[in-house]
Amino acid sequence: MAITSPASPRRSGRRHPLATAALLIVGLLATGGAYALATSTATAETTAHTAEMVEEGGKLFAANCASCHGILADGTAAGPSLIGVGALAVDFQVGTGRMPMAASGPQAEVKPVQFSQEQIDAMGAWVAELAPGPAIPAERYFAGDGDVANGAELFRINCAMCHNVAGAGGALTEGKYAPGLANIDPIHVYGAMVTGPQNMPVFSDMNLTPEEKNDVISYLRYIDENPSVGGFDLGSLGPVSEGLFIWIFGLGGLVAVTVWLTAKSN
Repeated sequence: MAITSPASPRRSGRRHPLATAALLIVGLLATGGAYALATSTATAETTAHTAEMVEEGGKLFAANCASCHGILADGTAAGPSLIGVGALAVDFQVGTGRMPMAASGPQAEVKPVQFSQEQIDAMGAWVAELAPGPAIPAERYFAGDGDVANGAELFRINCAMCHNVAGAGGALTEGKYAPGLANIDPIHVYGAMVTGPQNMPVFSDMNLTPEEKNDVISYLRYIDENPSVGGFDLGSLGPVSEGLFIWIFGLGGLVAVTVWLTAKSN
């Protein structure tokens, strides 16, 4: 009688049902780990760059601004606190040359800018670290490509009473004045609306949305690029200068002609 060996198990050639899931999990872990490593490296580089900028801004502030605003920017008798004003206020005040002030007066005047844009950004970064405040907006909000007609209406309603409907500026009380708005850098127009420097009110996003601010900037750019269609603008000071012109030259001319005709007849 022959002895038969037990039959060896047959291989089906099929993987275990959990093998696919295991491979998928391993792939996801590997991909996630690589992404996390890359993200951590990029974040560390960005943080280091920001820290370096803030440090440089602190040095510039201490050398040029602390004598009035305090070494911690908490204000002195000579200058207000800057805690919470944000980088946008720094960009406006320093970027237009208003700060540092040359001398005390009713308001800071526009002067040649004393710092590079990189230095201004560094000081803004340092001030922004002190407390939350208005930041530099996205470029699309001051691109000047908005609705000119809507911007003109918004300007007449909110700005013309001080800056004149043509943006020529005007006198205020106690030696103060609303500056002319011709050929102003759009970011500084936006910064003025948001931060409210000097006597200007603050226009928050509840008053004027960022898109509406861009419309106002678009209107100001339009009047920069289009000369007066009515002839001599007479300083764009409105009916006062126009009426004075009529009285002096119009009536004066009539009187001169009348005198000439009378003298000729005699």
